[in-house]
Amino acid sequence: MSRRTQRINDLLREELSVLLQQHTGDPRLSGLLSITAVETSDDLRHAKVHVSLMAGEEERAEALRALAAASNFLRRELGHRLTLRRIPELSFLRDDSIERGARLLGLLRQVENKDNPFPHKLP
Repeated sequence: MSRRTQRINDLLREELSVLLQQHTGDPRLSGLLSITAVETSDDLRHAKVHVSLMAGEEERAEALRALAAASNFLRRELGHRLTLRRIPELSFLRDDSIERGARLLGLLRQVENKDNPFPHKLP
C-alpha cells in the first residue's frame, strides 16, 4: 500500500467517524459504533469500511443494513468535505477485533486470578 493510499484511508476513516457522529438520525445506529479501518482499492473506486459495533447480534445486522442504505448519502457528504478527485463507493464490513480483544483480556484476568495463590498483595 502506498503512502498516499494510507493517508486517504486515514482521512476517510476520520471523516466518516465525524459524519456518523453528526448525522445519526437513524435509530438503528444508536449503539456504540466506531470505524476501525478503511481500505481503498488502488484506483480509489471502492472502499471497505470496517465497523465495530458493541451491540447484540440482531442490532449489528440492523446497523450494517442502515450503513449500507446510507452509503450514498455518506459518499455525497464526503464529496462536499474532501478535495479528492474521486470519492470511492463505500461497503461496510463488520469488525470484531475489539470484542475479541476484550474477551482475550477477560480470559487473561481469569488465568491470572487462578494462578495467584495469594490474591492479596503483601505490603
